[in-house]
Amino acid sequence: MKKYILPVALCMLLGFSSCDDSLDLNPKDKVSEADYFKTAEDLELFSNPYYNNMLDKSPYDEDNDYYVQKSLSAEQRGGNYRTIPNSGSGWSWGDLRRINSLLARVDRCPDEAAVIKYTALSRMFRAFFYFEKVKRFGNVPWYDKELGSSDPDLYKTQDSRELVMSNMIDDIDYAIEFLPDRKDEPDAPYRATKWAALALKAQFCLFEGTYRKYHGISLEGRSADEYLQLAADAAKELIEEGPYKLYSTNKPDEDYLNMFAAEDANKDEYILAIRFSFATKLYHNATAASLVASQGRPGFTRKAVNMYLMKDGTRFTDKAGWQEMQFGEEMAGRDPRLAQTVRCPGYHRIGETKVLSPDFGVCTTGYSPVKFVQNPKDANGGVDRVETSTADLPVYRLAEVMLNYAEAKAELGTLTQDDLDMSVNLIRKRAGMPDLNMAAANANPDWYLSSPEYGYTNVTGANKGVILEIRRERSVELMEEGFRWSDVRRWKAGYCYNQSIQGMYFPGPGEYDLSGNGKTDLILYASGSAKPAGGDGVQVYEIGKGDGKMPLSDGNRGYVDFHYDQVRPGFNEQRDYLYPVPSNEIALNPNLIQNPGWGK
Repeated sequence: MKKYILPVALCMLLGFSSCDDSLDLNPKDKVSEADYFKTAEDLELFSNPYYNNMLDKSPYDEDNDYYVQKSLSAEQRGGNYRTIPNSGSGWSWGDLRRINSLLARVDRCPDEAAVIKYTALSRMFRAFFYFEKVKRFGNVPWYDKELGSSDPDLYKTQDSRELVMSNMIDDIDYAIEFLPDRKDEPDAPYRATKWAALALKAQFCLFEGTYRKYHGISLEGRSADEYLQLAADAAKELIEEGPYKLYSTNKPDEDYLNMFAAEDANKDEYILAIRFSFATKLYHNATAASLVASQGRPGFTRKAVNMYLMKDGTRFTDKAGWQEMQFGEEMAGRDPRLAQTVRCPGYHRIGETKVLSPDFGVCTTGYSPVKFVQNPKDANGGVDRVETSTADLPVYRLAEVMLNYAEAKAELGTLTQDDLDMSVNLIRKRAGMPDLNMAAANANPDWYLSSPEYGYTNVTGANKGVILEIRRERSVELMEEGFRWSDVRRWKAGYCYNQSIQGMYFPGPGEYDLSGNGKTDLILYASGSAKPAGGDGVQVYEIGKGDGKMPLSDGNRGYVDFHYDQVRPGFNEQRDYLYPVPSNEIALNPNLIQNPGWGK
């Protein structure tokens, strides 16, 4: 009898002593594998781990050129800080094995509707699984069946990128056709629907189209433009036919912040979300990550802050003296989303009135994250402790789909002002910002966004200006949602990781009011001088390098530079867009080919 490799979880569920002999044994006092997969409940229970295992439950802590922690990641440092691992590093296939196990047995269920539903769900998550693999490794082996222990496909080389992408499209199109079309069900938006499948299709087709365009990849099969068109079509269908709208209570100074801090996912905008709750003891760490010193002291970079326009739609980086503006001035009159993402003057917690200043004890740059920070009264007052946040996290939301649509159309060269008005400008309206005018953007591309010091040097053509502005809007709207690293790689913009990591600007020693309440809350003093008395709630730092000091980029003045001692060899253009295949995997299967630049 042929033996199959089954997920360990199923072996435990069915009471088998080992996976290897699972199909040879039928214990009389246990549920046998042959008796499983026969009801809709069986299929639901077996597929539930798709959500928990594959969806990112901490998108808010992705290290990138906009968001840094005290210790920089290997990706941020580059060079020999990135190495070939022995194992792991994303080269894992257990989730795919679970998917293919269900697909191999789903027809045992006599409930035809359940068979169709869970086939569609499994194929959606197979497309999701492979999207993560393609983003990370490029070419990977495609498996759409269970493998026996002696199956020769266990030892095959990677399949072509085009074969994998084409199979992903087949899977997602099946899911779009057959997944439930619902929004108002009790379990929405925590279960996949056809709309989630459309969002995924728009996402991975945009990734592939832009990756091929900017990396100059031409393969037999679909072109870069064909993938971009698929992305635009999927996004447009969801925008025009889906039951979603942008969340708004017509309070642009609050709506963005409140949506991400809410206990329950907003059913208007969230297409798919991850549920967290105090009652079920399912938590994440977003609030503590921003408030507790032991959680990495994350902060946004000055480059991230510079992305935000002035509230009248003009560019902050066109203002005279923007480079040396102090905190209060640089934060004044900006896109309202800035004060709902970064702790700005006048900031107070949701549900409280006490004004809080930026806290360098929990933030290395001074630009403290506040997005996802919950009301301290939520979840029985426990959200400020480590791993106790309960705000539901988005997987797909309408604003991202709108941005994907606008970008795909802009890259195709078919974008119109009407396209912007049904996408980017609706997002801006929610934020209280003026519309993006396509003709004006293209007539005067932003120097900052196209400069080698701060932006993207490889955007060209008639739509250069509007592409840069859509990227700006994407950066602002999706800040801290886990997209930046993959965006940089698909745009072939790894050089962004070589740009400066800077925090707030300080002109020298002195007393500073960072909270905007007219009172001193930070004192900086010169090295060698006496430490001044700070008083209650006042942070006091000696300017200089070393533990407990405030390092500035130019001696006694400049940008906060807590990363001065972390060597950054830099992004390797010939290597770092893809991750290496772990060495143990190549030892087990010599037919696997290591990615370029990583050696043998």
